Amino acid sequence: MTKFDVNIKKLNENAVIPTYGTEYAAGADLYACMDEAVTINPGETAFIKTGLAMEVPVGYAGLIYARSGLACKKGLAPANKVGVIDSDYRGEIMVALHNHSNEAVLVESGERIAQLVITPYIVAAFNQVDELEDTVRGEGGFGSTGRK
Repeated sequence: MTKFDVNIKKLNENAVIPTYGTEYAAGADLYACMDEAVTINPGETAFIKTGLAMEVPVGYAGLIYARSGLACKKGLAPANKVGVIDSDYRGEIMVALHNHSNEAVLVESGERIAQLVITPYIVAAFNQVDELEDTVRGEGGFGSTGRK
């Protein structure tokens, strides 16, 4: 497990620095930081502020994922499924939460709204070619490898 410093700036004095729930947790909890609670109606999406900006190290990305409890119990999950924070972004971290449930859900300041995973990435050099190497699978797509 690699550990390194990530610089974080509080944009709001009430913002909560991300926390890891356990010693070996991969994701750090992100907390809502708003002046007042936000109601997200069924099928709607709301941008929830964290009151934080950060410097993700070069060569890494901050990936924002759903918190399983929030998704399963309240039906709230990031609208884009996985948010990406690039290393050159310096604006406020916000989570676009979508309400997949059939009931309005209240999100309050200080509530854990998502989890942040800092991970390395590879930049690809895309090479245009006339043909690709053959494989056994070939062009078999969705469901082509069977169900069991």
